[in-house]
Amino acid sequence: MIKVICIGKIKDKDVNGIISDYLKRIQVFHKCEIEELKDYPNHETSSLNQLVIKQESDAIIQRLSQDDYVILLDLKGQYLSSEDISLQLETAFNQSYKNICFIIGGSLGVNDELRERANLIWKLSNNTFPHQLVRVLVLEQIYRGFKIIHHQTYHK
Repeated sequence: MIKVICIGKIKDKDVNGIISDYLKRIQVFHKCEIEELKDYPNHETSSLNQLVIKQESDAIIQRLSQDDYVILLDLKGQYLSSEDISLQLETAFNQSYKNICFIIGGSLGVNDELRERANLIWKLSNNTFPHQLVRVLVLEQIYRGFKIIHHQTYHK
């Protein structure tokens, strides 16, 4: 199964409609679900924000098993092309991982423990995007990855 584990919920019904559309497209190839975890408010002080990062990262880590292939979206990651994403999907399937988990952390980021748990750290862009848009972009890339794997014409 493919899991997209995210901090926070999407409240915008239009964005949820796009997310649902991509989930349906992906389901043709493989089971995929989104797991939304609680987000904590940001604070004025660094020490309180570090606590938020730890709480959110710990919640994500608790959702992972040793048999999961983890792709973390993080500014400290590497750029991946659509072809690279398809290769990562194919490799993880061939190595019989239980789940492929794409992780979208909270607005403050994640801790080093979660970075160390990741099999791959993916930097989507140097730009900052709203989390709801990142979720759409990740699902689109997963869908595109399957289209590439199956030699279908979606990818140009």
